Amino acid sequence: MLKFRRSVLCRTALGLAVTGLCVTSAFAVPKKPAAKVEARQVADASVTEIELVHGLGADKGAQLQKMVDRFNAGTTGPKIIVRERAWNDGAMPHLMILGERDLGGFLSGPQRYRPLYQVMKDAGVKVETLRAPSMMTPTPLDSANRLVALPVALSTPVMFYNKDAFKEAGVDAEKAPKTWQELQAALGKLVAAGQSCPYTTTQPAWILVENMSAWHNEPVVAEGKRASLAINGMLPVKHVAMLSSWYKARYLHLFGRDEEAIEHFTKGECAVLTAASGAWPTLQRQAGFNIGVATLPYHEDYYGAPQNTLADGPAMWIAAGKKPAEYKAVARFVDFWLTSESQVEWQRNAGYLPLNRAGLLASESRLLSSDLANIRIGVQQLTHKPVTSVSKASAYPQRAVVRRIVEEELQSVWDDKKPSKLALDTAVARSRTAE
Repeated sequence: MLKFRRSVLCRTALGLAVTGLCVTSAFAVPKKPAAKVEARQVADASVTEIELVHGLGADKGAQLQKMVDRFNAGTTGPKIIVRERAWNDGAMPHLMILGERDLGGFLSGPQRYRPLYQVMKDAGVKVETLRAPSMMTPTPLDSANRLVALPVALSTPVMFYNKDAFKEAGVDAEKAPKTWQELQAALGKLVAAGQSCPYTTTQPAWILVENMSAWHNEPVVAEGKRASLAINGMLPVKHVAMLSSWYKARYLHLFGRDEEAIEHFTKGECAVLTAASGAWPTLQRQAGFNIGVATLPYHEDYYGAPQNTLADGPAMWIAAGKKPAEYKAVARFVDFWLTSESQVEWQRNAGYLPLNRAGLLASESRLLSSDLANIRIGVQQLTHKPVTSVSKASAYPQRAVVRRIVEEELQSVWDDKKPSKLALDTAVARSRTAE
């Protein structure tokens, strides 16, 4: 398992009532504050800029720029320059925040990155480690379970809803539906009140299949000499069949395979949205109505549910082939990113799950209670029950070819070309021969 900085995600620390249930988090508060990092400055007049590229979008990019500006203001060394572009569109940047759809090309062929653990070691920046939570997708790992990239944008899927629309439809806006059955009843009331798009979702494959399986302690991947999908059990078949009926009844509207649904929700067109927990601050900044955030619904008639959801999201990779002085500057920036101040700022402004205990403690603050509601809900889901061998995360579904198979088979259900059982059986069969 991946080893991370020392910290604990304790549900009791968040005021959540499960006695003794804790999981390890990603990183701990560094022993030295950011202000003392300057002692490690390295003189090299030829190194003046460190380019950081991302595809987080305009809103998240603006929050990234704020943190970078604070780092640049406090360093006399090379400055971080932020650009929103593809990693392979031009010269190789020093730092790249890459999402799932970027990784296939980036990780194929010759190694394009320098492992994070090596950069930090060479720079003399100590990284204390513990085991990473097993509900986090282990993509930033090498075969020896060492940290090769920093998971800066971790999220887990949650449910957002338009409180104003709920009130107008006679639905309790302060008591969100907990189960899919309760949600269906609420959607019926929304339709009766004239809502044209009751429910929508981002990333259907990740949320409605992978996370719903883990949330019910159902397997996503069949391990073995050759991994394959295992998403054709009773629960996923039943769930996709239910969603198909919602789609036909216009309870569910789909706008794409990525984040397209967020725009329709923020415009007030749709009343309920399932999306990554990190969307919370962006929704608050862009929507003109009151938004609620709640746990992902579960099927109450399924024994043992809910279990735990999964944490996933873009990570920051370091390019290979750069100068020693550039790597030292990168190490200083990573060290800065992991300070308690930066972690609290990042989770509050960008919405991503905290990587240290300081961030978790911030979510307890009454002053930040509304800002970090998504963090509390996300941690509640991730730690609802101890992760099992079935509900743990796997990097296999992240493979571009595997994700595409699931997306294509789901589309065949939405298009009424296949029933859910046939579509998911086909997805499993196709994954066995996927390259």
